[in-house]
Order: sequence, then structure tokens, then C-alpha cells
Amino acid sequence: MYRKEKRSWVKHIDFTIVDMIALQLAYIISYFIHTGRPFADLPYINEYYGRMAIIIIMVDICIVFFFEPYTGILRRNRVQELKAVFIHSVLIFGAILIYMWGTKQSSIYSRQVIFVFWAMSVILGYFFRCLLKIYVRQKMISGRNMAKMLIVTEKSRAQDCVRDFTRTYYKEFEVIGLIIMDEMCTGETVQGISVVASDEDCMEYMRTNVVDEVFLDLRGKGEVLMEELLELGITVHRNLIKVTELPANRMVERYGTYMVLTESMRIATEKQLFFKRLLDILGSLVGLLFTGIAFLIFAPIVKIQSPGPIFYSQTRIGRNGRKFKFYKFRTMVTNADELKKELLEQNEMEGLMFKMEDDPRVFGIGKFMRKFSIDELPQFWNVLKGDMSLVGTRPPTEEEFEQYERHHKARLGIRPGLTGMWQVSGRSDIKNFEEVVALDTKYIVNWSLGLDVKILLKTVGVVFTGRGSS
Repeated sequence: MYRKEKRSWVKHIDFTIVDMIALQLAYIISYFIHTGRPFADLPYINEYYGRMAIIIIMVDICIVFFFEPYTGILRRNRVQELKAVFIHSVLIFGAILIYMWGTKQSSIYSRQVIFVFWAMSVILGYFFRCLLKIYVRQKMISGRNMAKMLIVTEKSRAQDCVRDFTRTYYKEFEVIGLIIMDEMCTGETVQGISVVASDEDCMEYMRTNVVDEVFLDLRGKGEVLMEELLELGITVHRNLIKVTELPANRMVERYGTYMVLTESMRIATEKQLFFKRLLDILGSLVGLLFTGIAFLIFAPIVKIQSPGPIFYSQTRIGRNGRKFKFYKFRTMVTNADELKKELLEQNEMEGLMFKMEDDPRVFGIGKFMRKFSIDELPQFWNVLKGDMSLVGTRPPTEEEFEQYERHHKARLGIRPGLTGMWQVSGRSDIKNFEEVVALDTKYIVNWSLGLDVKILLKTVGVVFTGRGSS
């Protein structure tokens, strides 16, 4: 029987517990420093400070679950670990500040306690993690409770295969020998590992020796040998593809009844997509409040200057060609779409987008609304519905989409956004559609939550200064 590896957020339960102890100890020390009465009382006795201790635990659990901070922890060096502990502490510190601000309890808690706690959490967290890593390393090196594993491979692949396993310092198995199937090499050593059998006597060796697992790295006769090993009750790991040989945004996964190699422009985890959607929902709710305020201010002016509907809707093309209704405050005359045909010769964009710096279809207040992107506010409704995201690529019109060349569709590989890399890169200065496609493709390939936040912050600057708008 083989124990399947646990999910990463519970795999390192030992580090999770150690971090919780370090955080609570840091909290107790900071409280003692504030009160000046070491060991006279504990923060848990105080109603507010006791509640904060629970908040710290809850925040830590959320960080472990959503951010998986212990991924690769045993492979980190000391500097990398210090950086990881610092980031972990910053997240907890930030969550505490948000809690205090959101609940209006900032005046209750001592700033000294909070800041000393932050400093001590870094020091103690780093110290405790290093101690635990030393213990885990010693335990693994001792070889106790490790599975006994044999490597079965061919002569040409033996060196690389053994090297990879011997360089894996933190593992749950011990390589006890090597079997070369295509040559008689019994008695020789490869990278310090003895060749214990060949093709002729490999099954007899496994029958008479302690072997828990076998790593099978063969180009031929793998299926037959695998069945024979399973009859002996041995767990078999058959090499499909070397993970380090997988380029970025490729992964091996189960798809239906098939084991497949999946490739995409950008592969995101469920947690990353969850947080992106959560950011969209929260951002759109706030944005709709501003939309309501803008409606009260600008709707009467729009009606006076250009009689007709307040909002403008149009069918746009979303992710991978999906159609949806796109909303804006109307800033052009009601027959703008018809007039566009007469203005095509004055298009300042090279390619499939239409853009004019002084578009005659835009009426008075519309120019102001477009300069500060006020006309875009109703798109927060599109974001809330899920047609769009806060950050993405701008959705093309049906007419533009019909003229797309094959490589242009790559920019539709993600949900379209209210803002994006093109918008914060000086959209009025970019006159070539191919540059827009290049920026959008760059965004998709390099997407991360951090990049979204960075673009959103830049967008705020663009909106308030009116830079890069049309």
C-alpha cells in the first residue's frame, strides 16, 4: 500500500504548528514589554488582546491555506527562509491593521504591542523554522522510517537518474540499489549507488530483498515489468516526464480518463483565480457606488447636451470569442456608429482599432468624461456579472473581431478587463494595433495577482491625471 502525498497546505502541519507557537510567543513578549509586568498576566486575560490572539491564529491559518507559504520550504537556504518569514509576517501584520481599521478599534490596541509583535514574529518565526528544518534534515538523513527504493533503468540513463535522486536531500525514500536492464553491470557503482542486479535476476533480487518501491525509467518492456512488480506487492513509480524539463505553463494532469500534458499561455492555480475573482467582486461593488454618484452628476448634463439614452451598450467579444453586452456612459452623439464609417480615413491607429484624438462625435461633457475615464464606470456591472475583470485586455467590437488574424485572438485568451497593461502604458501614444496585441499577450503570459494590483495602482494615477486617455 502506498500513502498518497497530502495536499500542500496540510503536508507541512509541523511547520504550521511551529509558526503558530512562534506567533503567540511573539505576541506574549510584546504584551509583556508593553505592560512592564513579565509573567504577571497574559494577553489572553484581557478581552481585547485575547480576541486579537484569536485573530492572529485565524489569519495565519488563512495564509497557510490560500498562499501555501511552505511550498519548497525544505529546499530554501537561510536567506530565502528569512525572506519567506518576513513576507509571512508582513501579511499577518497587514491583516491585523485592516482588522483594527475595519472594526474601528485602532485606539484600543497599543501601537507598541503591534509593532513589537511584528518584529518578534520575524525573529522567532525564523529561529523556530530553522530549528525544525535542522531536526527534519537529521531525521531524513538518518534514514529511519524511509521507504526502500530501487531504481530500474538503462545504462545510458543511469547517471542522470541516480544524480537526480541523490541530490534530493529531503525525501521520504532511501535508494538502496540500481538495476541496469540493458547491460550486465552487477557489482559496479553509479554515483555511489551499487548495481545490484540485471535483467536476468532483477525479479529474484526483489523477491528475496526488502524493496518497498521501484522507480521505473525504461523506454521498453516497462508495461510487462510493471505488472510483475505489482504482483510482488511493490509500489511502482513509472517515469512519464521529468518535471524540470517542462517549460513554463505546462503541466501533467488527469483529464477525463486520460493522463495528458496540458499547455497554455498561462496556467493559474484555483486559489489565484479565486482571489482574482474576489478582487473583481469587491472592486466592482465599490466601483458601482462611484457609478451611482457619477450618474446623479452627469446624467442630467448628458441629457441636456445630447438628448438620448444615458447609457451606451454594444456587443463586445470576450474570452475566447464569447459575446456580451458592454456598457458605458454615452459620450457621443446617438448616431456615432453610422458617422464612424465617414471617419475611417482619419483613424490614427494602424490596424484593427479605431481611434481619433479629437473625435467630432464626442459632445461637450463627453470629452471631460472620457479624459478622466468616467464613461467607463458602468463597466463595473460587467465585472460584477463576470463578463469582464478589473484587469485584463480590452474587448474588441464584433467588426474588429471579424478582421482578426490568427495571432490576434491570443489577446482574448483571458477575460477582458476594465483596465490593462495597454491602458497604463500610455494608450494615446500607442498608434499600432500590433503593439496593443504585444502588450496584451505579455500581460497574459506574465499574469499574477501582484501584476494586477500594480496595474490597478497605475490606473488610479492615469485616471486622476487624465494621462494616456482619449
